[in-house]
Parts: sequence; structure tokens; C-alpha cells
Amino acid sequence: MNKETIENWFKELQDQISTAISTTDGKAQFEEDIWTRPEGGGGRTRIIRNGHIIEKGGVNFSAVSGPTPDKILKALNIEASDFYATGVSIVMHPQSPMVPIIHMNVRYFEMSNGISWFGGGIDLTPHYVDRADAVHFHQQLKDICDQHHPDYHAQFKTWADDYFYIKHRKETRGIGGIFFDRLSTTEDISMEDRWAFVQSVGNTFAPLYTHFMTKNHAMAFGENEKQWQYLRRGRYVEFNLVLDKGTKFGLDTDGRTESILMSLPPQANWEYNFEVQPNSKEEETLSLLKKGIDWL
Repeated sequence: MNKETIENWFKELQDQISTAISTTDGKAQFEEDIWTRPEGGGGRTRIIRNGHIIEKGGVNFSAVSGPTPDKILKALNIEASDFYATGVSIVMHPQSPMVPIIHMNVRYFEMSNGISWFGGGIDLTPHYVDRADAVHFHQQLKDICDQHHPDYHAQFKTWADDYFYIKHRKETRGIGGIFFDRLSTTEDISMEDRWAFVQSVGNTFAPLYTHFMTKNHAMAFGENEKQWQYLRRGRYVEFNLVLDKGTKFGLDTDGRTESILMSLPPQANWEYNFEVQPNSKEEETLSLLKKGIDWL
């Protein structure tokens, strides 16, 4: 296993997911934007817009390298060295408020001083939390984790609850999922083991999300649900711009701004001092945006 093998697999993953999403959408095709980074490397940004099911989404691949920026050196508390980072990042914003937003990222990072690790995660952000959908989502992730290590699911689910938390709102971004970072060699887990796990996470995205696309896109909704969708998208924007480490890493390493900010929805609203109606679907959803819910 070397970085070329990892990079090529991530490119294939981008191809696989792009095909699955566009096929399931049935209308829109991905637009590809190939870019280069002056300091080293580049990527392939793929955007889908105005589809039958997906209003805006991105399936991005990148492999960038060069001198490690000072901000990252300070954050990691290490001496100057070069870095290499590659991965795939995905966000889907659907037309219908009954179809959830989804995010996945799988990545590999190494430095010239010998430090290397894998990171990533997948989480679901329904505009309306449906318990059956939540159970299906979390069960799929647990099954993947359990195939690789008995401690993975509990550890990575808690990590996701803590990471995807909008602290200034005191609510989770959605229903969580799994999140992991800086996974490297331990006494009982090799880097090959870590890589196999990351591949399993990547491979689950297409069947998992196309399930929700197919199942939910024809459900009825009205103007009330659309306005709620725009408000929930606003929360998504707040997290990504204020708290997300991936956004900060991309901007700190002079990544391509358009590609980094593809995660933002095409439209979002902020209504001053908005309050949900008692006993409404919106109130029920807010009551479930909490850490530590055992969906299984």
C-alpha cells in the first residue's frame, strides 16, 4: 500500500459514486472541473445541479502536496515538513425536504517526517428526522464498523455526535453517523487494516444514499416544509463555515475555494428568533437533534 495506490482508488471511488448518483437522479449529469494547485497537486471537482432529486451536490477528489502551512504545523505541534493529502469529499442537497442531506469524506494524509493517518466519516442531516430512516442509516454503519473492529462503532459514533455539533445552537447538525481522524498504526491495528476500513466506508456511500433518494423523493410536501428545509440548510451553513475542520484545512492550504465551498446549499434562510409550533413535526425533529441517542 502506497500513496499512489490510495490516490487511484479514491479516483475510482469518485467515478463509482458519480455514476450512481446521476443514474438514480435520472435527469442531471455531473459537470467536471479539473484544477491544479500552484504549490503542488490538484483535483477533480464534480458538481450536479438542478436534477430531478438532487438540487445541488458535489463529489470531489483531490490530491495536494507541498510545504505544510504554518497554521497546520502549529496545530499539530511539529517542525516544518512537506505534506501530501488525498481523498474524496461529498455533500448532497436534495430538492425535496423529505430527502436528507448527506456528507461523506474519506482521506489520507502523510508528511515527509514519516507521520501518516487516515480520516473521514459519514453523517446524515434529515430536514425531518424519520426514526425508521435513522435506524437503517445507523445499522448500515454499525455493520461496516463491526466487520473491522469491535470498538469502532461505539467510538466513531460518539466522535460524530461530538464533532457534528453546532455548539452555538446547542443542537447536532443532524442524526450523526461515524467520524474518525488520525487513524494510524497501533499495537493491534495496521495501516493496511485502517485502509481496508476506509475503503468499506467509501463503498457504502452509493447504496446507502441512493436508497434514501429512491425511497423518499416522491413523498408529499408543501410550502411549510420547504421553508423549514431552508432554515435547516442555514444550520448546515453555520456548521461548515464556523466549525468544520475540513473547510478550514482547505482554505489554510490554499485549496480551490469553489471546490471547498461546494458543500454549501444553493439557497438557505435565516429567520430572526424563529420558534417551532408546539406538537409539530418541526418540534419533534428539534427534540431529536441531540448527542448520544442510541438509534439501534
